[in-house]
Amino acid sequence: MSASSSRPDPSTPGASRRAAVRAAAEAAVPAALADLGNLVRIPSVAFPGFDRAEVERSATAVQALLADLGIFDRVEVTTAVIPETGAEGMPAVLASRAARNGRPTILLYAHHDVQPVGDESLWESAPFEPTVRDGRLYGRGAADDKAGVMAHVGALRALIEAVGTDFDLGVNLFIEGEEEAGSASFAAFLAENADALRADVIVVADSGNWDAATPALTVSLRGNARFTLTVRTLEHASHSGMFGGAVPDAMLATVKLLSTLWDDDGAVAVAGVHERDAETPEYTEQTLRDEAGLPDGVSPIGRGTILSRIWNKPSITITGIDAPSVRNASNTLSPEVSVVISMRVAPGQDAREAFAAIEEHLRARAPFGAQLSFSDIDCGNAFLVDTGGSAVAHARAALEEGYGVPPVDIGVGGSIPFIADLVREFPGAQILVTGVEDPHARAHSPNESLHLDTFRHALVSEALLLESLDSATAS
Repeated sequence: MSASSSRPDPSTPGASRRAAVRAAAEAAVPAALADLGNLVRIPSVAFPGFDRAEVERSATAVQALLADLGIFDRVEVTTAVIPETGAEGMPAVLASRAARNGRPTILLYAHHDVQPVGDESLWESAPFEPTVRDGRLYGRGAADDKAGVMAHVGALRALIEAVGTDFDLGVNLFIEGEEEAGSASFAAFLAENADALRADVIVVADSGNWDAATPALTVSLRGNARFTLTVRTLEHASHSGMFGGAVPDAMLATVKLLSTLWDDDGAVAVAGVHERDAETPEYTEQTLRDEAGLPDGVSPIGRGTILSRIWNKPSITITGIDAPSVRNASNTLSPEVSVVISMRVAPGQDAREAFAAIEEHLRARAPFGAQLSFSDIDCGNAFLVDTGGSAVAHARAALEEGYGVPPVDIGVGGSIPFIADLVREFPGAQILVTGVEDPHARAHSPNESLHLDTFRHALVSEALLLESLDSATAS
């Protein structure tokens, strides 16, 4: 990429400048995809038990991409200590460039760590070998969220190519290295680097779009309350033939207890867990079946509009269980069973309050006097965007120009708990949650993929947003 070292003639009309940024962004897509492929090849899983060196290698690769832009006052790989354990967090990449001449500062966020592969036999191509099929790039992290990293890099490359390197917009980047593993050191990192990250506008590139051709601005996110529940009924395992029918085993107690969390429709049946009353766009059951992989004959759960169930109501999912496997089954009464419970919390309710409600519910309903314990409790609050800010107007205009259709305001059923940390640390910043994914990206699942045209539109839109903010005056 060749970039002039200074801004073009200031007499250049604004429309021509914007057209130049758009053209540069379109031209920047192939290189951005090539660099994305290189990042996908790095298995940067930050979960315990995986090779930390790969996360470090990924951070170094991102650092090199940012340093190559030649616009930052600092670009470094850095870590923070996890307060609860004293352990070192995973490596993040931090870059900063001060604003000039009254322009605002934008903070661009994405993460370079990825989910584990899971059962590799379910992948149609190697998970860490980027593969293009039918207009999509397949690979772990291709969408979530290394594409977010490269949307930021590509958009900055386009701005530099069109207007030079001495633009006035302040730009900070924070590319996290442990988002998928829970962002354990995120709050500490923010506190330690607040001055370097402070911004008027924050763009979080870790969400999705309405569909592959229609952009979205995420205006609400559910919170989460995740914990491990252990149910114990026996001091030790016993023979199921000798004592079955008189002695309750832990699995029996666990099944009966968990069944109380939902009503017959599959809706959450926990007192004290709230819902949000808000309108949702039209979204059909057939669309749900197509996007979620719900086969005919299996009914959706819950009540109300489908999107209200996903965006504005709580949900409870059992995401893991420790119990004898089918292969290791024996005629034994299990003394103890542990499950991981993930509750999504409706916008407007504090996540700790929701956790207290589900804990009270479970303790009050423990069958047969089963002993319950709660551990690994992780709560993150929901998020609602103030859509009245000027940055939202800039973002909507850029998305419509970049995609060719107006954006849709959406809620997201998933959680991005660290946003609550951003709100706390930078209460005056306008936070924009965007993304490069479409509903068929299969993030966190086998055969994760990125729709190439969606990525192109997202990169162009972000470049146009940067151009708009570079032309604006900080409030």
